[in-house]
Amino acid sequence: MNKFLCCTLVFLDISVKWTTQETAPPKYLHYDPVTSRQLLCDLCPPGTYVKQHCTATKKTECAPCPDQYYAEDWNSNDECQYCNTVCKELQYVKQECNNTQNRICECTEGRYLELEFCLRHTECPPGFGVVQPGTPESDTICQRCPEGFFSNETSFKAACQKHTNCSALGHKIALKGNAVHDNVCHENKDASAQKCGIDVTLCEEALFRFAVPEKLTTNWLNELTDGLPGTKINAENIERIKQKHSSQEQMFQLLKLWKQQNKEQDMVKKIIQDIDLCENSILKHIGQANLTFEHLNILMASLPGKKVRKEDIQRTMKLCKPTEQILKLLNLWRIKNADQDTIKALTHGLKHLKAYHFPKKPIQSLKKVVKLLHSFKMYQLYQKLFFEMIGNQVQSVKKRCV
Repeated sequence: MNKFLCCTLVFLDISVKWTTQETAPPKYLHYDPVTSRQLLCDLCPPGTYVKQHCTATKKTECAPCPDQYYAEDWNSNDECQYCNTVCKELQYVKQECNNTQNRICECTEGRYLELEFCLRHTECPPGFGVVQPGTPESDTICQRCPEGFFSNETSFKAACQKHTNCSALGHKIALKGNAVHDNVCHENKDASAQKCGIDVTLCEEALFRFAVPEKLTTNWLNELTDGLPGTKINAENIERIKQKHSSQEQMFQLLKLWKQQNKEQDMVKKIIQDIDLCENSILKHIGQANLTFEHLNILMASLPGKKVRKEDIQRTMKLCKPTEQILKLLNLWRIKNADQDTIKALTHGLKHLKAYHFPKKPIQSLKKVVKLLHSFKMYQLYQKLFFEMIGNQVQSVKKRCV
């Protein structure tokens, strides 16, 4: 017999023995008054009781539990247990009594069991949000809303909500939010393009992301700032960017501010011109999408990470032209997910849109946008604008960060 066949047969033999042991009934010791011997009898399975103990010649005889009686486990009992649980006031029968379990009662919705009483779940007051909803066995857990979040209602379900980002909507803050109310935004009376303002466009993100080191030191932002040509960004603005934004977002905001401060310089004019060309190409692809609220909601839901709220989608449709709505919503997603790559997220989302019967034409247009931002043309733009002009400083910072 070859070695492989021998090992296989041994394995099968072990498997059969293990299976037999697993399925065999568990045992219990029983004194047989006839023979005066201790016998090893089979226990009766759940839902039954011992009608007759085993003897030297007969196995245990089991019988099913009668109505309103139960046996939860393998047992050697002479009778089943009575279903004695009675549901009390403000409780309902979650599971009726059967032959394997007692009746199970549970407090009605909005209440939990405490010392035999169904108490109402605690409602979190304004300024506090639900961090753990109440269950039939436990009360609600509330927590004070942290900085940047609010709750303006008394509820046992609502969590704290993030303050509305007025600037992301092209508005100004008329009244700063606190723990009990949202930011109150004041509509900017400027041109409609500013009302639908986008802080960092897809083209800018694709370009700026190239300059971000993979591993960051404490002073990497200052070091990179010192090496940028043109008018320097002052220390106060750098500190403000550090305090308000994550590492990835710091780079976007820094380069955006640098671009604004040096927009009259020839090299920056060239950057702006090339970014404008990129953005015009993107608008050609998705500017005619003209999607409904349902379509925009599906698109945003397909992206990973923190979701853009339905209220923000509605506000975007009100403030932005149809040609700008997708770009604005992708920008809002980027603000909520500052450490993620919008282009990668969009690529991920496109894989799931077909399942929602999303219109084919916008899917094709979005695929062209992704392809454009990953194209060799964009890579050449990286090389020309960053590697040649500020790339030496970027490479220097990256080496220090590794």
